[in-house]
Amino acid sequence: MSIEKDTTQVNNTHKTAGGNAAFHNFINDFSHIEDPLERRRLALQKIDDASFGWYHVRAIAVAGVGFLTDSYDIFAINLGVSMMSYVFWQGNMPASTTTLLKVSTSVGTVIGQVGFGVMADVVGRKKIYGLELIVMIAATILQCTIGTAPGVSFVAVLTFYRIIMGIGIGGDYPLSSIITSEFSTTKWRGAIMGAVFANQAFGQIAAGIVALILVAAYKDVLIVANTGSQCGPACAKACDQMWRILIGLGCVPGIIALYFRLTIPESPRYTFDVNNLLDKGVADISKFASGEHGNAEAEEIARLERAPTAVEQYEIAPPKASFRDFVTHFGKWKYGKILFGTAFSWFTLDVAFYGLNLNSAVILQTIGYASSKNVYHKLYNSAVGNLILICAGSLPGYWASVATIDTIGRKPIQLFGFFILTVLFCVIGFAYHKLSDHGLLGLYIVCQFFQNFGPNVTTFIIPGEVFPTRYRSSAHGISAASGKVGAIIAQTALGTLIDHNCAKNGQKANCWLPHVMEIFALFMLCGIFSTLLIPETKRKTLEQICEEYHDEIDSAKYASPNSNSASSSHTETV
Repeated sequence: MSIEKDTTQVNNTHKTAGGNAAFHNFINDFSHIEDPLERRRLALQKIDDASFGWYHVRAIAVAGVGFLTDSYDIFAINLGVSMMSYVFWQGNMPASTTTLLKVSTSVGTVIGQVGFGVMADVVGRKKIYGLELIVMIAATILQCTIGTAPGVSFVAVLTFYRIIMGIGIGGDYPLSSIITSEFSTTKWRGAIMGAVFANQAFGQIAAGIVALILVAAYKDVLIVANTGSQCGPACAKACDQMWRILIGLGCVPGIIALYFRLTIPESPRYTFDVNNLLDKGVADISKFASGEHGNAEAEEIARLERAPTAVEQYEIAPPKASFRDFVTHFGKWKYGKILFGTAFSWFTLDVAFYGLNLNSAVILQTIGYASSKNVYHKLYNSAVGNLILICAGSLPGYWASVATIDTIGRKPIQLFGFFILTVLFCVIGFAYHKLSDHGLLGLYIVCQFFQNFGPNVTTFIIPGEVFPTRYRSSAHGISAASGKVGAIIAQTALGTLIDHNCAKNGQKANCWLPHVMEIFALFMLCGIFSTLLIPETKRKTLEQICEEYHDEIDSAKYASPNSNSASSSHTETV
């Protein structure tokens, strides 16, 4: 996919007022179209048929910052927990506290995914986009300022802030997905959305690199402590500063991108289909397609309204989003099965996606980066070992999906991913004690690859495309929240199963890990069947998807009092 200087295929010999050689002004391009449905079609076609250009790259960067911050924060707390354990627990943080700090973010994420998802459908994308980033930034900064006090529990306050941060992270899932989807060219929509989501890998890598730099910077203080009990005041101070810097730097990308999120235009499809404001939607599209940022000015909208061929407002408004309409629509199996398919697929995936980390301690030992008693070596090994695993499996998997999703398709990638993961988890589970260390390492990396070149990316993309505009954000939020519920189950219930009856039966730690892998295989098998309920959305416009899978034909919804041919002309051009 080459990046071209995008002129949206406009004939530059015809330049409307206010344009220049670099940025074409599209405001007046549609004013001569009397039929409002035709005007709407042509406006959306500016987005759907645009060549991949620099404003798509900008959209990927601005939307992707949320996922970079998301994965940075989640990965950083895994490293930060080890650092703060030397500050408050002499290197032996209770397992229950570790689990609480890691799961708290997922709990907040569930709330944010559903809450922000619904709000974006009720009040609009623009009014909400950026708010979730503000929540993330504020909660991240506040985490770094807390300390201990006789009357306040450090763990309780940190857990509270991580739940708040999780709410912001959760809001980013539906908003970034649907905004990217509604502004993307049809041909490369999957790749653009996939590239936004793939920023998760860069977030994990960034957290690992920052942790390495911090450990190296404090090496002289840390390396003298061979055990947690030997980590004296200087060592504890160093670890305290390290985890605060590590966590706090997670807000920097968000601060950089915040302005662009707060000044985006309203999604034209939301303006057309929910707010029923034709001229504003056309003006916003025109400004976006010409490479400018922000909403159309009032004068630009008024120019369309003053045009001699201006049309009156739609006589019949689109259906309004409501809980009753939501239940009625998705209560029909024909439509409800799509929501069930996206939600349950995401749930099954995340059980194994987060549960696979249960194996990481064994894998790190295999590649020579097992934890050491020495404070410096333990923190160093943890950062480097996880970086190696991410670069070996996750990163290539993300970008393999980006490169192929618009040619192979979403559904085949997701189906094959679930299938191969079913096989891999069966092999790990049933043959665990027969596998060599290097064999287990190889299977672990292959699992990481096919999770990302598979359902981890597609479960994010499909819900952003396959639902009607008025419920696209809510349905995506519900699907994403289902996934995080699976993550919570993996981190709590299944996480405790790996040591099930080990001490009682005189066995080694993690004795039940093979059986947990077998449970993951069962979830992957269920994911295959839920994927069959999901339609393919490759190379289809969002309007085509709504028409084919939700029976929502524009010509049946809208009518213009000034044009008798509105329905017929639009039907021919869908």
